[in-house]
Amino acid sequence: MVVKVRLAKSLFDIPREEYLAPGHTACPACGATLAARLILKASGPDVIIVNPTGCLEVTTTIYPYTAWGVPYIHVAFENAGAVASGIEAAIKALNKNGLLRRSTRVIAIAGDGGTFDIGLQSLSGMLERGHGVLYVLYDNEAYMNTGIQRSGGTPKFAKTTTMPAGTIIRGKIQRKKDIMSIVIAHHIPYAATANVAYPIDLVNKVRKALSYLDEGPAFIHVLAPCPPGWGFPDERMIEIARLATETGYFPLYEWDHDRLIINPPSDMYMDRRLRKPLREFVKAQSRWSHITDEEIKELEKDVDDFLNYLWRLSMSSGVSILY
Repeated sequence: MVVKVRLAKSLFDIPREEYLAPGHTACPACGATLAARLILKASGPDVIIVNPTGCLEVTTTIYPYTAWGVPYIHVAFENAGAVASGIEAAIKALNKNGLLRRSTRVIAIAGDGGTFDIGLQSLSGMLERGHGVLYVLYDNEAYMNTGIQRSGGTPKFAKTTTMPAGTIIRGKIQRKKDIMSIVIAHHIPYAATANVAYPIDLVNKVRKALSYLDEGPAFIHVLAPCPPGWGFPDERMIEIARLATETGYFPLYEWDHDRLIINPPSDMYMDRRLRKPLREFVKAQSRWSHITDEEIKELEKDVDDFLNYLWRLSMSSGVSILY
């Protein structure tokens, strides 16, 4: 399907308008607030934001102030998908009855706690019912707002306050939950991964996702590093985020109408020699300060296995060229 949407080719094509005001209380170099800024730049002002409890909510809505320059509704941890569905249905009904003549879009922006775990049932219902909502997961890989507790998005061996690293249990035992495969299994029109270190790619994926909402839901999984939660200096946030993709830890890809497309830098995903060593990403963060060489090799194997899975999925969906 051809998408008629204006895509950014350079940073100069990203709008200068800001719809998330400065003066919020987020940490310096917060990946979540950068993600929200870029999402709103891509969408423009004719949107309604649904945001469950989490870092982004508590730092941008300190009563009686708000950092949001667009209509915004705070909802409970577990029901972003349900509330966004209701708003989308109400807009559709008002337009049908001639009481509203707008193409206002609904965007849910939720963290990994409100998506991987507590909000998964509500998200699944939204996807299954086919509501035209863009759901954006900003993934900082733990419950950062309440003290860096383990979530379904926390990676293997990373230590948190609820999964500390000891001599027997070495941080989180399980792999990071594959939320994209769960979403894709609902057969929605569009899903994608993005990274705040690649703003042009993120903006373009938001624009593409919004253009598909008349067909059904869209989902974007954005990596949003957390300096205090991951354990690195604020000034290294973009560097760390970029390393996540350059090492293959967080690959960029799209599920576009039943076709999986692996995005640049795709050539390095299938050849470890072309990727930066995973050690560079892991050892730059204190959450993995305890990790051994053998455990790094185990993480490397997990990365290789997942990239091979993506390759097989892309081939089976009819994509023969990566771009």
